[in-house]
Amino acid sequence: MHDHTHHRAHHHSGSGHLKPLVWGLIITLVFAVVEAIGGWLSGSLALLGDAGHMITDSFSLALGAVAAWLAQKPASREMSFGWGRAEVLAAMINAMLMLLIVVGISIAAFDRLRNPQPVQGGMVMVIAALGLLVNIAVAWVLHRGEQTLNIRGALLHVVGDLLGSVAALMAGAVIYFTGWTPIDPLLSVLICILILFSSIKLLRDAVDVLMERVPRELSLPVVGESMAMEAGVRSVHDLHIWRLDSRMISLSAHIVVDELSDWPQVLARLRRTLVQRFDIHHVTLQPEPLHLDPTPIIDRVSPSDH
Repeated sequence: MHDHTHHRAHHHSGSGHLKPLVWGLIITLVFAVVEAIGGWLSGSLALLGDAGHMITDSFSLALGAVAAWLAQKPASREMSFGWGRAEVLAAMINAMLMLLIVVGISIAAFDRLRNPQPVQGGMVMVIAALGLLVNIAVAWVLHRGEQTLNIRGALLHVVGDLLGSVAALMAGAVIYFTGWTPIDPLLSVLICILILFSSIKLLRDAVDVLMERVPRELSLPVVGESMAMEAGVRSVHDLHIWRLDSRMISLSAHIVVDELSDWPQVLARLRRTLVQRFDIHHVTLQPEPLHLDPTPIIDRVSPSDH
């Protein structure tokens, strides 16, 4: 007495996300070593901070690659929905790592403001310019992939690196031409503030999926009312909408119908509405006869009648 529809491709999600993460990992890790050496030799906090950030980026990209690989695994008896949420977990871990990085760089920046250190502006500019090109390349590779939470998490790290390279380049130029060293930690703090907002949003989105929150772009009452207005539907109750992973939205509900014999036609109309209006493909619907109708949460009335 129920219908459960889904697309088989969802059980193999992540197959197109592994390659950009691997390439990003290789490029980022190699340049992180170069930037760390340059930051140590030049004495630039912005450059050292960006190098540390790139090293954590390497970890985040490796984590994302493992998660994307796991997401390719099909559903099993133990993991009936597959491994798609591995990418969500990776995104949440990456967001938390970014918050730790922001705190660490901010503490170091305030310490540098109290205790200024000499910085070789020319070397900082050269290495920061190279870092900027590397980060643009990695961001381009990741941006071409599907924007899952996992890819967004990795891209957040890379964009943070890109901003760090811009800050280091600007700091190097100011120090080289004016000798004003406080610009180095000040720009580091500014970049931390920019990264902070993106990290919090990514963390919020990952928690939404894990807590099975109704997707923010959807309204449960609106979806329920649309279903209840279909011909043959008397009311809708036990309606739930959530994300299985960062791409797939799922819905389950009990549908009270006028006539059980009309269920195949009613089901077809409901599925069409859910796909076309709300892009919901993974649907579990259970029909119920009218005489078993409990107190409905959504019935066939207009919103103004509530």
